[in-house]
Amino acid sequence: MRTNTTATTAGPDEPALRPLSARSVVLSLLLGAHPPELPVKELVRRVEPFGVGGSTARAALSRMVAAGDLRRTDTVYRLSDRLLERQRRQDDAVRPRTRAWDGDWEMLVITATGRGPAERADLRARLTTLRLAELREGVWLRPANLRRQLPAELDQVAERCTARPDRPARELAATLWPLDTWAATGRALLAHASRAERPAELFTAFAAVVRHLLADPVLPEALLPDGWPGEALRGAYADYRRTLGT
Repeated sequence: MRTNTTATTAGPDEPALRPLSARSVVLSLLLGAHPPELPVKELVRRVEPFGVGGSTARAALSRMVAAGDLRRTDTVYRLSDRLLERQRRQDDAVRPRTRAWDGDWEMLVITATGRGPAERADLRARLTTLRLAELREGVWLRPANLRRQLPAELDQVAERCTARPDRPARELAATLWPLDTWAATGRALLAHASRAERPAELFTAFAAVVRHLLADPVLPEALLPDGWPGEALRGAYADYRRTLGT
């Protein structure tokens, strides 16, 4: 069953936003909670301002437990282990851990052969999630400005190295990521959120902000176009979470 939150009709300068289902509202609340668990009464109370009635919320919770999205202990619902990884990625997007950039780039060269289409697509998705970009087939890289360890299992399919490409770094970054498009969408989301008034409209807008931040390459400032909205989006989202009490 859907909530009363409907899709936003996008004008020429408006982002197209997804309508939120009862499941989406519950997941958004739990993904933003630390620890990611809430009693059923608290969940029902929190979803009501977004057009989700109590019976709809309880039905959605039951379906989510059956689907493996949530675990239930007595009257408390918690994200499943699978979705805890999604929360980690969301946390990294909202509060990325960076370090001063010295000009080095991380590079992965895919060495595994004989993989099927599904395996190749899965690897591409994983590398994109790690904020790497493909320079050419089998060669992935990004500036080495993130505080992180790449998953050890990547050593089974790729060689890692540190590089300093001859191409100007700002020009290379603009080739690897659609920075102008990302920035334009980010500014449109900020403008839309500033005009939203109803709780459901705000919730939908900031759910879109989080999805957009997941695609932020988190580049060094020197490589970003002027007026990059990344920090403004993170600040607006943090302010919104405080209004929700999470």
